[in-house]
Formats: sequence, structure tokens, C-alpha cells
Amino acid sequence: MKIRHLILGGILAASLLLSSCAANTTNPQPATSQPVATIQATTPPVPASPTVMASPMPTATPAATDTPTETQGPITLTDGLGNKFTLDKIPQRIISLAPSNTEILYAIGAGGQVVGRDDLSNYPDAAQQVQSVGGGVGQLDTEKIVSLQPDLVLAASITAQDQVQALEKLNLKVYYLANPTDLDGMYTNLETVAQLTGHLPEAQALIQSLKSRVDAVEKKVAPLSDHPLVFYELDSTDPNAPWTSGPGTFIDSLLDMAGGSNVGHVLNSSWAQISVETLIQQNPDIILLGDYTYGNVKPADVMARAGWKDIKAVKDGKVYPFNDDLVSRPGPRLVDGLEALAKLLHPDQFP
Repeated sequence: MKIRHLILGGILAASLLLSSCAANTTNPQPATSQPVATIQATTPPVPASPTVMASPMPTATPAATDTPTETQGPITLTDGLGNKFTLDKIPQRIISLAPSNTEILYAIGAGGQVVGRDDLSNYPDAAQQVQSVGGGVGQLDTEKIVSLQPDLVLAASITAQDQVQALEKLNLKVYYLANPTDLDGMYTNLETVAQLTGHLPEAQALIQSLKSRVDAVEKKVAPLSDHPLVFYELDSTDPNAPWTSGPGTFIDSLLDMAGGSNVGHVLNSSWAQISVETLIQQNPDIILLGDYTYGNVKPADVMARAGWKDIKAVKDGKVYPFNDDLVSRPGPRLVDGLEALAKLLHPDQFP
């Protein structure tokens, strides 16, 4: 099922990421007095073979060196499951089991220590040259993981806990990175991974840069009175009940920080289906297609959907593809996502 984001408890880890659960039905309360149709909450399906779209905005993650700044051990931390974790020395052979972990490792300069990654890790380009060990929406290749002789396996919420336990029984050092719920939590994860890999100075410089970029966006958005209503589409397998992102997700919070208002904010679930009737009632100013990233849904497809022609965003031609990886992976590219959203919502403020 599709959803990698973050923000639940693990990310699902993803993206989409990725838990399979039975569908529930809830009745969210709208922000207005208009009646809102029934909304079904659970996790949308993940396409079997995702096709990754290039980022619509150039990413600006600062580069760092691949040689650990710190080389001494031991390192003792508490992981995301509350377990005490100790490394005798800085790891030189790391396997990442989540796209967010992979992006963090490369962003802080630890890319040269990565010897394996999960199937969904597609950024940066250098990561795709590293051996895949399965995972993502499928099973991990335990035999391959062992053959790579890692001295650190970096797991996340997208990694099933039984798989983590199975790796630990093979005497592998597995650190479970908690899923952040806000940007401060993401910064903490950067520092944690940096401590584990010997790149704390690089991570601290990166965090300072990311915070400066966030501040720059917020200063431009703060005085604006116009907050366009945005529908963020995650999965339109059923175009009459597409999946969207509700409260408590990075998509929801980043849209708010970018000077917008999320249609899904009124829902009772972080990830939910919304009826076309409800969408027409809400009448969003802008539609963003996160599912373009994995299903190649195009604006023309949306404009041709039955019943959608009267939505303001469709009438005004404000239906845009958007790289969902920028807002669904709890790594440093969340700031790229914030900047991209701000430019789409307020192009006059971000030329």
C-alpha cells in the first residue's frame, strides 16, 4: 500500500510506505459548514514498479566529504525502538534499508561508506550504483545482506520489525532510525546518523544551511494573506476517491509552511480517500499530482476526469505534477520540497 511518508510512525517509510492494512471508514468534519462525503481511511496501494520522476526543482543539498571526520569509537546511542545500541568503531560498510536513510547518508558525506541499499533508494544517482538488497515493498535479501559484510545496517519504519530481529539474530548491527514528525525531528536524525558514521561536523553545517533556507521561505510567506487551498493527490487508482494526505503528515505541514491550506487537513486520518463530491465542495485553487512520480498521472488526465471540470484548479489550469519524494521522505530534501511548494503556490514571491 502506498505511502511513504513519513510521519506516521515510520514512514512507512515511506513514501509511500508502506503498510498493508484493512480499510476503515471515517467521516471527517469539514472546515466549513458544507456537508462532506464519507472518507475511507487506511493506506493506498503502491504501484508495483514505480517510475521515478526527476525533481521539478533543482535540489540544493550541500555536498560533503566521504571521509569520516571522526574515526574513534565506541559509539553508544538509543535507537528508535528504545534499545541501547553500541558500535565499537566508525562503520566503513553500511547498508541502508530506507530511501530516507540513504539520502541522509549521502547528504552528510557518508556515501562512500554505503555498500548496500533498499530497492526504493534512487537518490542521489550515486546510490543507484550501490548493490540493492531488496526491501521497499518486497522482502529483504538476507543472504545478500550477509554477503556484503556490513558493520552497520540502518533501518527505518519502512523496515518490518520482524526483519530487523531476523538480521540481529545473524549478529548484524542494526540501528532503527525513528520516523520524525517535524523538521526538528529530521534535523535530529541527521545528527544521529552523523554520530554513527563519523560525520557530525558535516551534518551540523548541513542543518544550519537547511534551517537558513526554511527561514527564508517563512519570512516571505509570513506577511501573505492569500493562502490557496491545495489538493495533494497521492493515488488516483480510483479517480472517484483519490488518496490524499491528512493532518500530521509532512505534506500537510509543508503546505502550511509554504503559505497554502491543505484540503486534507480536515480529515480524520493521516492518509485517506476523499470523494469527488467532497473535493468539488472544497473547490481547491491548486491540484498537485504526487502520483505523477510513480504512476505518471498527467494534468491532462485530471482535467478529463468526469465531474472534475467544475473544480477551480481545473478551470484555471492549475494542476501540476509534483515530485512526491521531496515531501514523503524524511530527509534533507524536505527543504527542497518546501521551496518547491512555495514557488508553486506563490510564484510572484519566489521568482
